[in-house]
Amino acid sequence: MQIISTEKGAAPRAPYSQGVISGDYIFTAGQIALEPVTGNRIGDTMAEQAEQVCKNLKAILEAAGSSCEKVIKANCFITDMAKFGEFNDVYVKYFPHKPARTCVQVVALPLEGFQCEVEVIAER
Repeated sequence: MQIISTEKGAAPRAPYSQGVISGDYIFTAGQIALEPVTGNRIGDTMAEQAEQVCKNLKAILEAAGSSCEKVIKANCFITDMAKFGEFNDVYVKYFPHKPARTCVQVVALPLEGFQCEVEVIAER
């Protein structure tokens, strides 16, 4: 197992890695809308936050030698299903190839004010 770490993605705020490489696969940790340099939350809307989440995932995948196009599975967690369409509008820009996906509503996410979190599995 190889740990993935990049300054272009949000730094972990707990005891976990941004992602790991195992064999031919990359597994990312769940990403929330944290700006990599400041660690501050980006965005007040679902769309703004989803955009930052996807940027963080893209940076981690690229640091591991992969890309969004190689994602085979995504797990998405959102705090309000009424914003499902808003989330999807951003998600499809990064994952137009339609990887397998689960999307569920959760009561809350780590840290105050976050509306979505996404983790992915990708090929190297």
